[in-house]
Formats: sequence, C-alpha cells, structure tokens
Amino acid sequence: MSLLTALAGSSLLCASAVAAAPGRVVILVVGDSLSAEYGLRRGSGWVALLEQRLAGEKIAATVVNASISGDTTSGGRSRLDALLSQHRPTHVVIELGANDALRGLPLQMTQDNLTHMTLAAQRAGARVLLVGMQVPPNYGQDYASRFAQMFNVVAKGSKASLVPFFLQGIADSANSPQWFQADRIHPKEEAHPLMLNNVWPELRKLIK
Repeated sequence: MSLLTALAGSSLLCASAVAAAPGRVVILVVGDSLSAEYGLRRGSGWVALLEQRLAGEKIAATVVNASISGDTTSGGRSRLDALLSQHRPTHVVIELGANDALRGLPLQMTQDNLTHMTLAAQRAGARVLLVGMQVPPNYGQDYASRFAQMFNVVAKGSKASLVPFFLQGIADSANSPQWFQADRIHPKEEAHPLMLNNVWPELRKLIK
C-alpha cells in the first residue's frame, strides 16, 4: 500500500480563468496527481465531484483545478503567484507534499513551501484549506510521524483550515488494495467520492 502520488506524467486540468465577482466563490485547487485525475476518466475525480456538490447545494461557485501530476511543494510555490493573480480565488485548497516525500526532499523545505503558499494565498484575500497526507510505515515511524505533523504545524501557524489525512478511510482501511489502481499508488474512481467527503466538511465551513 502506498499513499504517495507518482512522478509519471504531467497533466493540467484547469478551468477557464475567471475573475471573482462580488459574492461569488472561486475555489483554486493546487495539487498533484491525486487532484489531477491521474488514470481516471475526465470529470470523475474529486475536484469534478466538488463542482457537482456545490451545484447540488446551490452554492454559486467556480472551481479552478490547477493540479499537476508529479508536482511538489516547490512547483506549487513557483506557480502560485500567477494563479492567484489570474483567478483571484476566494478559497485556495493546497494538496501537495506527497511527492516531496517520494523524492526524499527535506521536511523543513516542504514545510517552508507550504507555509509560504498558505500565507501568500491569505495575503491575496483567500481562505486556505490545507490537505494533509501520510506516508507508509516503511518510511520509518519517526519520519512518518513528523511528515503527518508537518501539516498540523503549518495550519496552526497560519491559522489555516486542515484536512488531517486526505485518504482517510481509503489507504488506512482493512481492504485498502481495492481502492487503488494497478500501480497501488493512485486511488480508483470509486475512491474519489470518499476523498471529497474527507475534504468537504472543512471546505464547507470556509464557504459562507
């Protein structure tokens, strides 16, 4: 069982640039392959399901998916300013960090990048939701604990909202293999409604 996103491929699923009108919600998702529909039918990932959920609850919102498979926190950081300027989001969902662990990048660098992104989005007037991840036990208990805690540290320090574990109920379930594609890294289409359910309660609180 793996909780990390793959480096293979690079895809961008992005909505058209939309300037935030008064009273309208614009949600910018900056993530990796877990949010970029890697290996899935277009329109079947959790971000697309989020659009449907918003419409079903009659929340006028635009969702911009700026996620790229294989992206790291450094990549997200380098792209964020332009995305904020282009889309002027009211809310930013940051789903990055797993590829940093996969590449063995220093935890402090990952934490610094997530902090920078969170504060930059807040300065631009957006409410931020940080989506946490975990790494498998073979990374060592100490590293796994520090990696998971890192998201809490960033969220607490910046007063951002937090989803502690994006794949809760999927990667940590007794029958976890059934939720993953053949690579045992990327969740199947059937897992994405659960991923949305993990994100939605915290995101809904931010949408007034």
